[in-house]
Amino acid sequence: MNKLDKVQGIGIGIDLGTTYSCVGVFQNDRVEIIPNDQGNRTTPSYVAFTETERMLGDSAKFQIEKNPTNTVFDVKRLIGRKFSDVSVQQDIKYWPFKVQPGPDDKPLIVVQFKNETKQFYAEEISAMVLSKMKDIAESYLSKPVKNAVITVPAYFNNPQRQATKDAGTIAGLNVLRIINEPTAAAIAYGLDYKQQVEKNILVFDLGGGTFDVSILTLEDEVFEVKATAGDTHLGGEDFNNMLVDYCANEFQKKKGIDIRKNPRAMRRLRTQCERAKRILSSSAQASIEVDALAEYEDLNMTISRLKFEELCLSLFQQCISSIQKVLKDANMSKSQIHEIVLVGGSSRIPKVIQLVTEYFNGKEPNRSINPDEAVAYGAAIQAAILTNNGNSSTERVIVIDIIPLSLGIGTSTQVMTKFIVRGRNIPTKISQIFTTYADNQRAISIQVYEGERCFTKDNNCLGKFNLEGIPPAPRGSPQINVTFDIDENGILNLSAKNLATNIFEKITVTNQEGRFTESEIQNLIYQAEKLKADDEAIKKRLDAQNSLENYMFSIRNTLKDEKLKNQFSQEERQNFEQLIDEAFKWIQSNQNLETEFYKQKKTNLEEVFNPLMMRIYGQNEQNSSNDSSEKYSSTFQADEID
Repeated sequence: MNKLDKVQGIGIGIDLGTTYSCVGVFQNDRVEIIPNDQGNRTTPSYVAFTETERMLGDSAKFQIEKNPTNTVFDVKRLIGRKFSDVSVQQDIKYWPFKVQPGPDDKPLIVVQFKNETKQFYAEEISAMVLSKMKDIAESYLSKPVKNAVITVPAYFNNPQRQATKDAGTIAGLNVLRIINEPTAAAIAYGLDYKQQVEKNILVFDLGGGTFDVSILTLEDEVFEVKATAGDTHLGGEDFNNMLVDYCANEFQKKKGIDIRKNPRAMRRLRTQCERAKRILSSSAQASIEVDALAEYEDLNMTISRLKFEELCLSLFQQCISSIQKVLKDANMSKSQIHEIVLVGGSSRIPKVIQLVTEYFNGKEPNRSINPDEAVAYGAAIQAAILTNNGNSSTERVIVIDIIPLSLGIGTSTQVMTKFIVRGRNIPTKISQIFTTYADNQRAISIQVYEGERCFTKDNNCLGKFNLEGIPPAPRGSPQINVTFDIDENGILNLSAKNLATNIFEKITVTNQEGRFTESEIQNLIYQAEKLKADDEAIKKRLDAQNSLENYMFSIRNTLKDEKLKNQFSQEERQNFEQLIDEAFKWIQSNQNLETEFYKQKKTNLEEVFNPLMMRIYGQNEQNSSNDSSEKYSSTFQADEID
């Protein structure tokens, strides 16, 4: 999309996180972070599958301990990766759900859904999380939402960025831009910065599954990224893993029971370890207690902050190594950094704050922005700019980002020749002249790589491009100008032009990290829409069932009201109570009927009881009675949930 183009309709900003996601919108001259249906401003990036329905967000996470093998999370660690990746193999050990290799070595998540075995790509699960965030925004705004800016770690490679964009498309979103998380956080921090003086900001973003550190220069609402570094496999989940391993080892030493092959026990332990990790950010120690963890044996431990820091110290130090690297890449010293902005839930860990402060010689990090919401905040501002829904302050914001990894081609000696070096501003274009190595060669084939190592085997192969239809000519004669175009999302696009014929040629990129074809994406969109339709049908059924139950409770409350006992005879009361009891038994025995059955049951009861209500309250007071009864039934349901 051209920088000057504006998209019609409102746009939202989505922070698609490993453990939690967040959505924001710019309206009323400010960014509003949108709460979900539970009132929470962040939503778990969880998807659960049961015998009857699919659950998203909080409801999925709430039931994970009783349904661990069919509850999917941490999918951001799978997206755009191969099943054989070392990081994927490491994570599989900790996940209760099953992951297996699929076509082109793409990971496939295997679950039981409605008593059938189902397989989902990481993009599909991410699309489900994105659709949940889309629904949250639409409910809040009371209108459809199509346009979105989605954030990714700055160190995401080309396949991971493309896979995230595909997930947005599957979710029914028009992805306006893929923006780097540290850049979004810097926008959130610097929006109100009006000074003309140049300011260097280091954004330290330690989230649930990824870590980024970026240096940006801010001057008069221009955000220019100077350098970025990080690890797409380092975050709060790794700290949880350290605690889980420690506790599992201690349990085995004391009880002689190895729980690592028990998904339910491991999930219950992980929940308590995650809780303890959060407590240790504000307390010196935390208890980890799990009743009947395995073979009726309890786990009771106390973990100190010192022990937690000892377990995770090597991971914390990796963060400092990335700071050293980004300073070197930006050609800056510690003293040239004016502000250190902490982002991401894991940046709250006291030891992390201490190490960062010590590295910068006692300079305190800036914690003025909410670390859980800053990325979505910045994404919402970017969405407002691209949809022309901002104000005077957002319209002046200019973001100049960079490419995080070098791009090059493989030579016959397996050496990678770089032609776009990391740190170059995006969007960018660069052209290379390619030619033939044999007489009358009709096609050329060149492999494209991404990474910083010298040899192609150590870098990430994006695939190879094939250019066919070259007119016969002596070796070295054809001149093919190939353009490598990095768009605003950091995604590579290729095109070519035969200089001899001046004909623009199409390049086909094959095996681009198992990327979906357009027809495959359309099929996944269809499957996503089908799942959503199933979800809506289930919601309608539950609404009809709840409406029936609410009506029954209102009648029962009326029958039990002492003030109204003289309004009907004892025989009437008994008959009506019997009818209500039978209706409750009917519901218990018919939990999964079609929506119309519950509606018809309510209609049948109304035919019996509405004349009674009119007799007791009178026509004019009937609505008031119904409002009162709804309050009673809502209170009852809340008590049941508790």
